Amino acid sequence: MGLDQTAFKVKSDYDSDSLTDTTTKTELHYWRKHNRLQGWMEELWRSKGGDGEFNLVDVHIDEGDLDKLEAAILNKELPECGGFFFGNDSYDDYEGQYGYKDDDIEFIGKARKALADGWKIVYSCWW
Repeated sequence: MGLDQTAFKVKSDYDSDSLTDTTTKTELHYWRKHNRLQGWMEELWRSKGGDGEFNLVDVHIDEGDLDKLEAAILNKELPECGGFFFGNDSYDDYEGQYGYKDDDIEFIGKARKALADGWKIVYSCWW
């Protein structure tokens, strides 16, 4: 048990021949117990009108959101966030052994490419 976090790339396509809408959802990136990122995503979700418990809900991420996330990562400004299932503070070794910083920057690069290729980006968590 614990905090599992996943970013997906999502694309919907309408088939005019069959009159059906198909959605493709593919895992783009995965984190485990990165509680500071969870705090940032929850703040983003709330700023977009989210209310209630931030668990098993989607947050849509656009290019502007990625710019803000990147600035928060580079300036080491991801907010503190705790919870029973969230593990130790993910800043304890942010740039070292666990490599959250490099992993976060890698996610931003993949997300920007996916957006440029016409995908939407969605973050979801489960704890």
